[in-house]
Amino acid sequence: MSRSADTQLVPVEQVEKLIHLARGEKVLLDSDLATLYGVTTGNLNKAVKRNRQRFPSDFMFQLSDEEAAGLIFQSGISKQRGGRRRSLPYAFTEQGVAMLSSVLRSERAVQVNVAIMRAFVGLRRMLSANEDLARKLGELERRLEGHDQAIRSLFDAIRQLMAPPAPPAPPHKQIGFHVKEARVPYGATRKQP
Repeated sequence: MSRSADTQLVPVEQVEKLIHLARGEKVLLDSDLATLYGVTTGNLNKAVKRNRQRFPSDFMFQLSDEEAAGLIFQSGISKQRGGRRRSLPYAFTEQGVAMLSSVLRSERAVQVNVAIMRAFVGLRRMLSANEDLARKLGELERRLEGHDQAIRSLFDAIRQLMAPPAPPAPPHKQIGFHVKEARVPYGATRKQP
């Protein structure tokens, strides 16, 4: 079976839009998974409860009132998807979704699981690329910090060289009494040179 045939049932892009962040984990909600698998949310949760030992708390957890309200507010999830819920939604991590394939054994469940796993892998690649980009940007920023000061000093030196020379200072006037000619006392004769 080719990759396009696997994802034809459920496009990976559609699955990526259903992935939310709760408790620092990327998760899919039980109602979204039920829709993807083509079962009711109640039937999905019954299958999980029958196999509870396969779903430890790091695979699946029930959202609190605040978390559920936050997801509704952040992503516009409808409060009433096809009817009123009697309990808070369950969130399945990537490992929990993988475990669902052993609980739901239909052909559709296998194909949906493949699409979901590809969506998680795609998100992980995208996050990894963003982390690499952020790291490289930080390195570049650190390198340029030292260059900024050096470039600023270079421009200051160039500006000083480009500035017109300062006009010469006016000659200082001497303060005090200046004798221009020697005075001869009264009655004395002046010598000729």
